[in-house]
Amino acid sequence: MIIQINTDKNITGSDETSASIESTISEALNRFSGKISRLEVHLSDENSQKEGLSDKRCMLEARIEGMQPIAVTNQAGTMEQAIDGAIEKLKASLQTILGKLKTY
Repeated sequence: MIIQINTDKNITGSDETSASIESTISEALNRFSGKISRLEVHLSDENSQKEGLSDKRCMLEARIEGMQPIAVTNQAGTMEQAIDGAIEKLKASLQTILGKLKTY
């Protein structure tokens, strides 16, 4: 599974941050890794420098072999919460879709 991380102009992405995000996602989606060919992570700060309750956004787009891509989005107060929430949503979607096919 290839993981590609994209950030908007309001988020600074370092190599350490990217490695941490990749590790978190790989570990959480390990049981689906054989079915996902590529996973794109889109991180953004909706309000830029302004404070907000749920202004951090994470969108995960999973490309599954032989199927249409699946995309989920989560917004939260911190980037970690946004990522964790998006991972949980993606896991639920993958379980539903692949469970129907009984292929994982």
